[in-house]
Amino acid sequence: MSPTPEPTPARLRAIPSRLLAGAAMVADRLVSERLAAEGAHKWHFAVLVTLAEAGAASQAELSRRTGIYRSDMVAVLNELADAECIRREPDPADRRRNIITLTPAGLRRLERLDALIADAQRELLAPLTPGQRDELTSLLTVLTEHHHPPHPRAHDAQ
Repeated sequence: MSPTPEPTPARLRAIPSRLLAGAAMVADRLVSERLAAEGAHKWHFAVLVTLAEAGAASQAELSRRTGIYRSDMVAVLNELADAECIRREPDPADRRRNIITLTPAGLRRLERLDALIADAQRELLAPLTPGQRDELTSLLTVLTEHHHPPHPRAHDAQ
């Protein structure tokens, strides 16, 4: 029989940044596990959502919009292209860069990943009422936007 874990001191349980970090670890694990079961990860989801909502984009634009480093974006796009979720085509305005578009297979993949993400959110937020869930989302949005504006400047994503 394993020993009972020592309770966390009250002062530690009252530090918002510590609570956020703990909740973020659980959230990341839940989302990552669900996506991994489908052979995906959160960067796949971010790229597919961005293309679905904002339309075709260059690799650099996708990097800025998703916050994925340009050096990592190539691998993500290669994986999505291999799965026929995206298509790369030369930009008619600048043949040196590619325009990335979502394919019908990519849209179907996004719908499946959306369902997995929603399931992870339900598990994460299970102890909260619908009103508390909305309030938490609103408060986290305020914090995130304060510390990381929603539209990063071009040099921030490099």
